[in-house]
Amino acid sequence: MNTGSDKPGEAAVAQDGSGTDGAPEQRALGSRAPEFIKARRALHVSWQVGVFIVGLAVVVAGIIMLPLPGPGWVVIFGGMAIWATEFVWAQLVLRWTKRKVTEAAQRALDPKVRRRNIILTSIGVVIIGVLAGIYLWKFGLQMPWKIKDQ
Repeated sequence: MNTGSDKPGEAAVAQDGSGTDGAPEQRALGSRAPEFIKARRALHVSWQVGVFIVGLAVVVAGIIMLPLPGPGWVVIFGGMAIWATEFVWAQLVLRWTKRKVTEAAQRALDPKVRRRNIILTSIGVVIIGVLAGIYLWKFGLQMPWKIKDQ
């Protein structure tokens, strides 16, 4: 792979933003391993394998936490952040995710969207209240199953 350099063991680093258009500068893409590790190819590959395995373990733990109790999505994004310390593809996915989350947060703060959400929540609460009232009127506080002699 041509990295644009004649130095052995140097990792390719692409600049995402130059900061000339007034936009905030973002970190350069590429490995964030210490220089002494990047200087030796075998050590750098071992480092990447270790980062991948640790990130994979964290992502798998997050996936397991999705249906089980625990902060599944937070752990998955933590695993992605671990991968992003070494892999450009993970850095790009993490940047895309951060951008989408920020856009969603801005949309959620829009007064029209908030008003719609409040109206829909109110309608849902009224429907649940009516259904609970009908159940209590018909059956009282008796449970739908009969438990006797226990």
